[in-house]
Amino acid sequence: MKPIIGITSSVKNDLKHTLANDYIEAIITAGGIPVILPIGIEKDIENLFYKIDGLLLSGGGDIDPLLFGEEPHPNLGEIEPGRDSLEMLLVQQALKLNKPVLAICRGVQILNIAVHGDMYQDIYSQIESPLIQHSQHAVRHHPSHYVAISPNSLLYSILKETRIKVNSFHHQAVRSVPKPFIISARSTDGIIEAIESTNHTFALGVQWHPECLAHTNEQTSVKIFRSFVHACKNNEVGK
Repeated sequence: MKPIIGITSSVKNDLKHTLANDYIEAIITAGGIPVILPIGIEKDIENLFYKIDGLLLSGGGDIDPLLFGEEPHPNLGEIEPGRDSLEMLLVQQALKLNKPVLAICRGVQILNIAVHGDMYQDIYSQIESPLIQHSQHAVRHHPSHYVAISPNSLLYSILKETRIKVNSFHHQAVRSVPKPFIISARSTDGIIEAIESTNHTFALGVQWHPECLAHTNEQTSVKIFRSFVHACKNNEVGK
């Protein structure tokens, strides 16, 4: 049977849920059944995880810095408190049950915060060293910069490459990564581009948007989704 993948979505003023179709197509193409998860289901998180086989944290707006003990930076963008609260609970339950997690862009940041890490609210004003462009002006399916992948990582085992090209749409980024998570990829300027757990079957977060690249059949991104869905299909924990 095909695994059921819960996908989080953006929430505007607690009134409207939105999700780019690329996420849905990427999961379907990889062999999964996507289900969009709305805010308001916090009391039913435990029941939810008896129904879904994996969790996909999608991209979106900025994250409330109060979640990691900071007050808002002047360059902080729009936040979604209801989404933040739901995703924190989803991540914690998924990791508790060892359910596969794939976290994308904003998702990798909320994943890191949920395990007590922190993040830059705005890399361009909080990092003194020169940075490359991390919010590209090219179309979303265009790879705009390189990332280096650690050879001793889950990400490397999926891609079998130590250097790949990715797209980029962010001004926030993961800062400190707590155990059991490790850094598995960085951009050429040192920004953390991927983290993963050493204690879970599949808990991987990437800063770029592989769903946009998978839409063009770019094989690096296709492999990430196939590996994630495969892990969901073969994980029986919590059933």
